Amino acid sequence: MTIHMTGTREEWLEARLGLLEAEKELTRRSDEVARRRQELPWVRVDKEYRFETDEGSASLADLFKGRSQLLVYHFMFGPDYKAGCLSCSSIADGFNGIAVHLENHDVTLSAVSRAPLTKLQAYKRRMGWTFPWASSFGGEFNFDFNVSFTEEQQRKGLIEYNFKRGGLTMKATQVPRAVSDSAAAVGTDVAAYSRDRPGLSTFVLEDGVVYHTYSAFARGLDGLWNMYQWLDRAPKGRNETGVWWRRHDEYDEPAKTSSAACCA
Repeated sequence: MTIHMTGTREEWLEARLGLLEAEKELTRRSDEVARRRQELPWVRVDKEYRFETDEGSASLADLFKGRSQLLVYHFMFGPDYKAGCLSCSSIADGFNGIAVHLENHDVTLSAVSRAPLTKLQAYKRRMGWTFPWASSFGGEFNFDFNVSFTEEQQRKGLIEYNFKRGGLTMKATQVPRAVSDSAAAVGTDVAAYSRDRPGLSTFVLEDGVVYHTYSAFARGLDGLWNMYQWLDRAPKGRNETGVWWRRHDEYDEPAKTSSAACCA
């Protein structure tokens, strides 16, 4: 028996029209926020970063692949990980389908991680992904864009992430269950797992110069997580209890229950 409010079609329509006004306002507000993103000042990137890619060694400018705009998803896959982060893997499941559309709009989408390229390539094959994925192993790129941190920063509480200072304590009794479970899922300990975080950095290439234009972290990435956009429109919403999602090849076969069995 349902415990949710029920009503007539007329009552539903009245409530839906009220919600429609709120949705329209949210859309207009989102358009305004997008405009403000595009008005942020561009910051010239003078440091020479190097990456390993499927095509060989590459500069940051090379990652643009001949286009003028670059979206970098900072995928949590540290050097000590044995597999990619569960959450990043879920987000990245949506990249294949949109990458070709972005490429035909002068935008390149690439993931970047600190793990060696061979690890990224093996995991990419496992997941069936085709989008570009570069390794920044041994370089400063992830550190400079505030998604990776040293053991010393972690130990001294000097981590600055999502535009504020603070870091996950390494006292086992204070580590959230979701974090310890996620660390186990990538095959490393909490400390090593937490030295990498998710993020988005965007760049533009103009007159041979690369500029950094925007960054987002933590829940600022929710809009990239296609799964959540669908769940927010499902009857029960996100309906979450802990880290419930898995890599797409790790789900058990969904149980099939017939209506007869259900009602027996």
